Amino acid sequence: MTPPTATAPETVTQPLIPPSTHRYADVIHRLEAGGSMLPDTPENLMQIIGIYKAYAVPMDFYWRDLLYIAEQVFLDPLPAFKYFISQEYLDRPNSYQGDQSKLRIWRGGEKAHPELLEFMAKGETGKMPKLLHHLWHDRINMEFAEACMEAMLWHQGMGGRFYDYLDSDTYRANADRAIKAYFRGNPLMLGLYRLFPEMFMEQVKKMSYYANLGLFWEVMAPVFFEMSDIYDEGGFKGVPDAMNFLVNGIFAVAGRPIYHHVYIRGECFEIIPKSEGFTWLYEAALPYVEAVFYRTAPFRGTKSYNAQAYQVPGDQADFHYGILYADVFPVGSAGIPPTLLMQDMLHFLPPYLQDMYRQHRRGEADQLIQLGITFQRSMYNVTSAVIQALRCALLYPLDDTDPEHLMANRRFFEAQMDRFLRPEARLPQIQTQDYR
Repeated sequence: MTPPTATAPETVTQPLIPPSTHRYADVIHRLEAGGSMLPDTPENLMQIIGIYKAYAVPMDFYWRDLLYIAEQVFLDPLPAFKYFISQEYLDRPNSYQGDQSKLRIWRGGEKAHPELLEFMAKGETGKMPKLLHHLWHDRINMEFAEACMEAMLWHQGMGGRFYDYLDSDTYRANADRAIKAYFRGNPLMLGLYRLFPEMFMEQVKKMSYYANLGLFWEVMAPVFFEMSDIYDEGGFKGVPDAMNFLVNGIFAVAGRPIYHHVYIRGECFEIIPKSEGFTWLYEAALPYVEAVFYRTAPFRGTKSYNAQAYQVPGDQADFHYGILYADVFPVGSAGIPPTLLMQDMLHFLPPYLQDMYRQHRRGEADQLIQLGITFQRSMYNVTSAVIQALRCALLYPLDDTDPEHLMANRRFFEAQMDRFLRPEARLPQIQTQDYR
């Protein structure tokens, strides 16, 4: 009779560091495992990819028009047609799409997206002159893009050297040459410039932020188009895959130049030359996330800006009106959902997202609300990618075996989650599919 074989005792691997005691410990542990703040469910993956596609189409217009305004409209005192983008900018090759690209990372053509061109021609009302589409407000809402730009202009001190450079003697000298060239032969405007130089200089700074945001979104549009294509092909297995695609994209283009050139009568004026070395990650991406996802500002009329009313924070760093805090249900209240963007995205929803919305709440009558909440989920995933990218750049790998290194990562993640301890934060809501 064969004696029974002795079974080796199971070895229990103890974690290298103790569990977190943070209110969002579950989310922190998920981040430490390489996940996202957004739970990994098939529906969440479908929602975020679908909304990335719906966002990419208007974004393809946003970045083109932002650069058109920064480079061509510039200081036009009556820019009534700044949203009437020229054909040159609709055909402008994207730096990261198309066969002409020196750094072709993503698929897709270099010119404006076909769905965008179709909507610009027909809108919701049908074919009519561009001016009538504009007056009827049957168009892409560039006001949303300008609001994002203004948030970046207003919220400063968030890393990078971009804003500091705008106060440098070099920048002022470059701006001065461009201002004088733009108003050459216009004694009235040149006289006003001599009387109010700072007013003109502030407008040039604003144009530099138009360029900054345009160059930022020129990258993000092809990223989102590519993610939609990969999802359609079955390439993403879960939310962490989508987040990691964004992390890899961030590092792939982190060094793309951020600059501001103005074209006046065929001559290029380099207000911010590429040689200054400003880069996409530090001068555009990180300030954008901070200013737009977290801070922005309450809509006029929803909060009093009177200092004695104490309705907005006294410290600018405490502003919390971005999409990560937005209460999407009472549209237009604080935190503020991007209502204009929601209307833009509505035109370009993929069929699978439209079908999902019809099955919940009030169906098509509730699409804007559902779309806004989907967008909120997707931006928590983008923010997760930024947090993971910062951890990669500043700290240690997730699979590091040194407990001190893991604790440094833990402290970093906990500090990031501290920003969602405010009652307005929607991090708890996005943990469940019932939030619609």
